[in-house]
Amino acid sequence: MLFSPQATPDVATLRKHSTFYLIWGIVLLILGIIAISAATVTTLISVIFLGFLLFICGVVIIIDSFTSWWHRWNGFWLHLIMGILYLILGVMLIKSPLLGSISITFLLGIFYIIIGAFRIFYSSSMRALRWGWVLFNGIITLLLGILILMSWPGSSLFIIGLFVGIDLLFAGWAYIMAALGARSLSKT
Repeated sequence: MLFSPQATPDVATLRKHSTFYLIWGIVLLILGIIAISAATVTTLISVIFLGFLLFICGVVIIIDSFTSWWHRWNGFWLHLIMGILYLILGVMLIKSPLLGSISITFLLGIFYIIIGAFRIFYSSSMRALRWGWVLFNGIITLLLGILILMSWPGSSLFIIGLFVGIDLLFAGWAYIMAALGARSLSKT
C-alpha cells in the first residue's frame, strides 16, 4: 500500500538532509513571523503578485494563440479568449487588490480546508519521523480554513497575510522538529 501506517522513513536520507531541513524550517519560521507582523501588507503584496502572474500568463497564452494556433481556427479562438481573460483578471487584481483579496480570501479558505485534511491524512497514514508535528500542522491548517470562511468577507484585508504567516510558522516548526529528530537519531 502506498500510505501504509507501517511505512518507515529512510533515516539515512533524513540524517543526510537534516541541515537543509533545519535551515528551511528556520527560513519558513522567520517568513511566517514577518508575514504575521505585516498582515495587511502581506495580503496586498500577495494579491498584486498573483495579478502580475495572471497578467504574464495571459500575455504568454495570447502569444501562443498567434504562434501555435493561428491556422487551427477551432483552437485559436479558445486560446485567444482564455489569454484575454487571464490578462483582464491580472489587471483587475493589480488595480484593485482590496476587491481581489475578498475573492481570494474565500478561495484560500477552501484551499486550507483541503490542504489541512490532506496533511492530517498523510501524517496519520505515513507516520514518518515526528509525524505528530505534521498532524498538528494539518489540524492548524484545517482550522485556519474554517476560520477564514467564518470571518469572510469582513476581514479580507488582513486575513490572507495573517493566515499565510501562521501556516508558514507552523510549517517551519514542523521542518525544524523533523531535522532535530533526524539529528537525535544519528546520535543514538
